[in-house]
Amino acid sequence: MYLAVYCARRLALIAPSLVGVLFITFALTRIIPGNPINQIVEPTVSAERRAEIARAYGLDLPYYVQFVRYLGGLVRGDLGTSFLTNRPVLDDLRHRFPATLELTLYALGFASLVGIPLGMASAVRKDSWVDHVGRLLSVLGVSMPVFWLGLMLVYLLFFKLGIAPPPMGRLETGISPPPTATGLITIDAALAGDLKAFWGGLRALAVPAFVLGFAAMAPLARMARSGMIEALDSDYVRAARALGLRARTVTVRHALKNSLLPVVTIMGAVFGYQLGGVVLIESIFAWPGMGQYAFNAAGNSDYPAVQGFILYSTIAYVFIFFIIDILYAVLDPRVRHH
Repeated sequence: MYLAVYCARRLALIAPSLVGVLFITFALTRIIPGNPINQIVEPTVSAERRAEIARAYGLDLPYYVQFVRYLGGLVRGDLGTSFLTNRPVLDDLRHRFPATLELTLYALGFASLVGIPLGMASAVRKDSWVDHVGRLLSVLGVSMPVFWLGLMLVYLLFFKLGIAPPPMGRLETGISPPPTATGLITIDAALAGDLKAFWGGLRALAVPAFVLGFAAMAPLARMARSGMIEALDSDYVRAARALGLRARTVTVRHALKNSLLPVVTIMGAVFGYQLGGVVLIESIFAWPGMGQYAFNAAGNSDYPAVQGFILYSTIAYVFIFFIIDILYAVLDPRVRHH
């Protein structure tokens, strides 16, 4: 019952947050340098024709009228039409979202499987060689630019050694994509029993997912280490040790659960950031994801596309942190009463 009330309170805060973000986004897009009409027609088009197009898109109306019309379109599920692609923004987002989601899931999976155990081991064996290696990898992950690491790996693994596929999208060249079910190539290939497409998708994912995962591993490892150190120094752990419990039991059953609270938070933040689209990685590997779409839209004053992308990102962040709040309440029942 307490958990249901807690979830209901969190859900009640979502609508005001979305409206506030929409208002700020709408205002900021109107100050982006550039004229969106230039993306629709040639520069040589007459002023009369430009005025006609502006009326057709509602760009000649006062800003508050445009905002009200935009909200009305959102209620009907209409995010507008992109000036660049001339397609509904919702269709563009649906087309690009699976690519970003698949890359993000693999990157976060790698970061979690490596970073969290590494941070835990560094805390348990504080100041040992394991701790030094963990801190060194964390510093490298934080300080090494992802675009540099991506370019170096492409040069080494593809151009020099020839063991990685060319950085040309989500699937190796010459392999037909599997029937679309989820939009995630590896899952669709597994569902269809297409091993060739499955391994081709995994090979295309390997290097970009590693680059993103290596960058995400650093904050996860550092947060896991600090959380475990704090848990191991707590009074309840000292009491458990004084009662004669084995070190493994104390670490796994008592310290681990509480040390995961800050890790869950940073994991959600990293996942939300990557889900928004990492422009540089998508550019290096020709990945048809959300980052490239948003970058092109912002650079060309594509108001509907920018607004749609930010709305998508906001919903993703709100949903992710809603899940984090629930996990907090499950891991720490005291949160439900605050």
